[in-house]
Amino acid sequence: MPGTGFAGKVVLVTGAGQGIGAAVVDAFARAGAAVAALDLDRVRVAAVAAEHRAQGRAVTAFPVDVSYSAAVDRVVDRVETDLGPVDALVNVAGILRPGPIVKSTDEDWLATFAVNSDGVFFTSRAVARRMVPRGAGVIVTVGSNAVGVPRMEMAAYAAAKAAATMFTRCLGLELAEHGIRCNVVSPGSTDTAMQRGLWTDEGARRVIDGSPETYRVGIPLGRIAEAADIADAVLFLASEQARHITMQNLYVDGGATLVG
Repeated sequence: MPGTGFAGKVVLVTGAGQGIGAAVVDAFARAGAAVAALDLDRVRVAAVAAEHRAQGRAVTAFPVDVSYSAAVDRVVDRVETDLGPVDALVNVAGILRPGPIVKSTDEDWLATFAVNSDGVFFTSRAVARRMVPRGAGVIVTVGSNAVGVPRMEMAAYAAAKAAATMFTRCLGLELAEHGIRCNVVSPGSTDTAMQRGLWTDEGARRVIDGSPETYRVGIPLGRIAEAADIADAVLFLASEQARHITMQNLYVDGGATLVG
């Protein structure tokens, strides 16, 4: 995407070790940003950073568990000390523990919120506290199209993503006076390890076609998203090309939720 203006900018990405997070890292690194890649899995995130550095791109790994507030504050301090002031934050870190509500455990629920909701709050707050005095910045949270339509066996995930979505929009309202924009990108089914873990023997075909028995429509565009499709939307919303867009939730799901 030409003209995005990320050369020399510092971008912090959580959940950077794989899937959508790794694709977001790739998009910003290719656009010339210095990327702080955060992930709980230190091996995976180190591999992502090493691959980019081998190609001359500025990606640095920072292992962290975003569900711990103090750990997040420390790592944001390290990022700003090592790389410079954070210009953009992208919240991608998330987990999915599918299953019927009546069989879900307390730990399933709490763990899902700890990463998908608390992690967004902790990281956004830590970065926003530093952006406010500078009067500039962008925050993009990767949510889910599950916030717009009920999904069977995904209650905790959908609820946590819904909380993160509304939190990000409220944050955008509070930070607008400081010139800071906050938006959400809500993917649908995307070809990642998390998505493949939900597939039956029919693979992506069942997702594309839909499943009436679970009250789930298919994907009108007839394809599963690639992680890069989501990363491109994030890149746009973080760029100057979206300078007058804030508090919005952009669905990138091939029309799967049939929302207007």
